Amino acid sequence: MKFIDKANIHVESGKGGDGVVAFRREAFVPKGGPAGGDGGKGGSVIFEATTSLTTLLDLKYNREYKAKPGQNGMPKKCHGADAKDLVIRVPVGTVIYEKETGKILADLTADKQKAMIAKGGRGGRGNTRFATSRNPAPLICERGEPGEILDLVCELKLLADVGLVGFPSVGKSTLLSVVSRARPEIADYHFTTIVPNLGVVQVPDGRSFVMADLPGLIEGASQGKGLGLQFLRHIERCRVIVHVIDMGATEGRDPYDDYVKINEELGQYKYDLLARPQIIVANKMDEENAPDNLKRFKEQLKEDYPVFPISAIIHEGVDQVLYAVADALDKVAIAGEEVDQDNVVEYTFAKEVEKPFTIVNEGNGMWLIKGKKIERLVAMTSLVSDDSIKRLSIQMRNMGIDDALREAGVQNGDSVRILDFEFEFME
Repeated sequence: MKFIDKANIHVESGKGGDGVVAFRREAFVPKGGPAGGDGGKGGSVIFEATTSLTTLLDLKYNREYKAKPGQNGMPKKCHGADAKDLVIRVPVGTVIYEKETGKILADLTADKQKAMIAKGGRGGRGNTRFATSRNPAPLICERGEPGEILDLVCELKLLADVGLVGFPSVGKSTLLSVVSRARPEIADYHFTTIVPNLGVVQVPDGRSFVMADLPGLIEGASQGKGLGLQFLRHIERCRVIVHVIDMGATEGRDPYDDYVKINEELGQYKYDLLARPQIIVANKMDEENAPDNLKRFKEQLKEDYPVFPISAIIHEGVDQVLYAVADALDKVAIAGEEVDQDNVVEYTFAKEVEKPFTIVNEGNGMWLIKGKKIERLVAMTSLVSDDSIKRLSIQMRNMGIDDALREAGVQNGDSVRILDFEFEFME
């Protein structure tokens, strides 16, 4: 199956059902009164994480998701049916961003975790809701609230405890195949691994963890060269990094230079990856020059990282690496548990209050009023009823739109537009 870890999709929640204007017309029931029912709620778009999926392949080839609208209200005070929510299933580890702003809307890290991304519109009210002692037979109803429309970016970030990093052909896939039942492709050419591979590793003492074999990095990966940016995101969630180095220098490169270049790419990436525990695995120790290279590497190494010489292809020295990784994971878990959540203070910026409307002069006596609040109000007004239009004009006056139009310079007889509703300004 093709591995897809990023997809752009378009989602729309369902519009609410319209309310209706209706009256009781039953025999022997004088003064029947209003009986218009409310519309049903539109369907919401909900993302659900599941362990049964490992790729965003479905989202790649099905880019549009539209929830159904709610049913319109009916006579005899019958409420319209609510639409079913549209559930989109994604792999565990999926992060959902709003494409326009880059804002994170959801980070699904647990099986069956759900997040409502686009809320369905509420149903419009029927004329029964507007009956009062002064107006016992209203001709007013509401249209359903429009649904939300969003363009999203979905990114899959693998949930692995340990990430294998290093240059191409240093033996990462071989090591994963030795310590787990994963069967990544292994060959004697660069970029054999073009998709991340996961394997569950069982330590001889009974402990276990998930290890990810990431495609080989090269110099400039943090700026997008090779497969860098495409797969660096998968190491963001790893708690321990295992840096695999070809100590035999079979590709003609210097082991310490390889180590420095890969760490530079990790440090330049947007996450502080170098602050995480790192274990150095000196692979291919069965090569002729490997012992001398290892000695020189340790002399040059400035960081206090443990170095484990192994030969993955003949399974030599592998168990010591597994014990070290498991111990590092235990320390990371303990460190995280020591944080006293009661003493954590969260600082947030004050939210900017959104203006209810803005007025734009389009020239030639044409004016446009924009804003979520006023646009929602107009969208839910039934413009076929004089009573509904009168109610809308009162609401607009209470919002201060009349005074704002005068201050903006609107003249008597100018045309004012809100969405598809246009009227002539009269003093």
